[in-house]
This record gives sequence, C-alpha cells and structure tokens, in this order.
Amino acid sequence: MSANNLPFLSVFLLLSLLRFDSIPVLEAAAGKLGSIPGVYVFGDSLVDAGNNNYLPFSLAKGNYPHNGIDFPKKKATGRFCNGKNFADVIAEKIGLPLPPPYLSLRGLLKWRKRESAAVTGVNFASGGAGIFDGSSQFPQLKHWLSIHKALTRKLGRSKAQIHLSKSLFVMVIGSNDLLNYIRSSQLRRKSSPQQYTQSVVDRFKAQLKETGARRFLILGVAELGCMPSRREKNSTTHECNKEANMLASLYNKALIKMLQQLKEELKSSMAYSYFDMFNSVHDIVSNPAHYGFSDVTSACCGSGVLNAELPCFPVSNLCSDRTKYLFWDRYGHPTEAAARTIVNFVLSEDTQYSSPLTLTQLVSS
Repeated sequence: MSANNLPFLSVFLLLSLLRFDSIPVLEAAAGKLGSIPGVYVFGDSLVDAGNNNYLPFSLAKGNYPHNGIDFPKKKATGRFCNGKNFADVIAEKIGLPLPPPYLSLRGLLKWRKRESAAVTGVNFASGGAGIFDGSSQFPQLKHWLSIHKALTRKLGRSKAQIHLSKSLFVMVIGSNDLLNYIRSSQLRRKSSPQQYTQSVVDRFKAQLKETGARRFLILGVAELGCMPSRREKNSTTHECNKEANMLASLYNKALIKMLQQLKEELKSSMAYSYFDMFNSVHDIVSNPAHYGFSDVTSACCGSGVLNAELPCFPVSNLCSDRTKYLFWDRYGHPTEAAARTIVNFVLSEDTQYSSPLTLTQLVSS
C-alpha cells in the first residue's frame, strides 16, 4: 500500500506466555507441519519481507531503524515490524527458511539462490498492495509464474506438481482496499459498502484461481478501526472507529462466503483454512493481560497521541519492551510478539478462529 495507507492488523505471542498445559498441543501441531515442503507468501506490508526495498517509486518502505530492532543482527530488512512478521513465524514453525523477497532473487548471478528458494518458498508480498490496485509496480501473480517455471526446471514437471500440491500458499491482503474505500469519497459515491466489499472478494476469487495452488491459508481482515491511527484521538478512552470495523466485518463475511463457493467449484483441487483475524485480535484487545500484553491501543514506535501521529522513523519514540505491545506502528502492523500470538492461534486445534479446517487439518487433507 502507499506510505500513508499501510495496512494494519494484528497478531501473536511468545510460547512462554502461553499456559503450560497448551504447549504440548502446539508442539504437536507444529510437528505435523513438517510435511509442508514450501511456503509461498502473497500480500501487503503485513507480510512484506523486503520487496519494496527494490521498488524505486514506492514510498512504502521499512528498510530503516527502528524497524528490525529485534530482527537477527538488528537488521532493518524492509519488514514493517520490530522483528519477524506473520509469514516468517509460520515458515519458522514449519521448519523452513524464511521465504526471501522475490525481488532479492533477480539477476543472472542469483539463479542458484532463485532455484533453491523456489523449492522452500518465496515471499511476493509488497507494502501497499491491494486486491484491486496494488499490482502496478509489483505484479505478484506474474512473478509467481516465474518461480513456478524455476521450480519446474529444478524438479521436473511431475515432481513440481506434487511439491506444489503439498505446499502452503499464505494470503494476507485486503486491508488496503478497505482503507482506500474509507478515504475515497469517489469510491463511496460509486458503491455502497456491501457492493464494494463484494467486488473486492470477486476479484480475489479470480486471483486465487490464477495461482493454480491447492492449499491456502487465508487471513481475514482485522479490526481496522482499532489500529492506532484510526482510534479516536480526542477522547480519554480512544475508542475504535466503528465505520472502519463495520467495513472489515462486511468484507470478512463476503470473503467467507466466496471461499465456500470457490471450494464448491474446484472440489478436491482446493483446500483452505480461513483464519478469523477480526475476532482473534478483538479477543486480544478485550483481554490483553491474558495474552501477555499491556498496551493494545498505541504504537510501540511513533510520536504524538498514542504514538500514532507520525510513522515509525529513526527519530521516533520507541517503547522499551516490544513484547508488551500489540502494535508496532500507527498503521497497525503487529509487533513480533503479536505475530507469534496469532500464529499460536493458527496452530491451535481449537476451531474458534479457523474454518472449515485448522492448519494442521489442512496439512493432513
């Protein structure tokens, strides 16, 4: 998304903060994920691993401090986070290398690295991307086709097909489309919230078909109105923005229905796990101490009210304990601790947030 339109969402906690009796369950779930040979990531800045570093005209970049302060070697990689993001943690739990940004693999001298990554996974996500209009600078599906070709060259056609049928395709996108609608009077004049969200999921349906993939982990949109930049600034309680949350809820309902329809159309050639970001994040915000957080309203890195009046810059205020904050910056990018909390939800066998399959059920399908 654009620099002033970066996504939001929410996420995750350290295993040490979970109740002791839940740890064996998560270890067992994570163990089953070892059958996943590759992870391919599509989305926006919530899971961008540094693709936007290579886009000369993009202002949506995170390749500067304080970003990356808790990443290995304190490196600002282009992730909009203090450390690892959701897609990184998923790959880590599976036991695979962190999927490298696709654009870091370009060039004649990088063909070995490109073919190796084609097997274990590649990250195509781009900060600013949307289902509708985020592909002009960085067409993720087009680049996926080039990785598909590299994989076929390396493994052969039949082995590549088997490999991809077992691999996981992670989709984290949609927030920017909804934020664009909120900000655009023209879009709001053209269509109602229901019409607009339906048009977004219709386009997403076509894109899912284009991947040719079989196994999907698809995240819904979180409570957009609860990210720091959207909360009411002139109240003592800083309430969430109801309009933004309503739009996210409408979108998620349309998305769930679309996925059910797509599954009916594709039959056994598609399996998916939809993860309910909206309610999982709502539960964290409603009871932060239970999940190990003390601040679920303000940004860890920023300035002004709620640390949310300016983006995270090298000169911004920085919270001292990033494990206690849900949000990294004003746009609602989660901290690594938040990312880990949500991944633990995803790995749980509890179907409260996952449907129609949990991730481990998806892997076994």
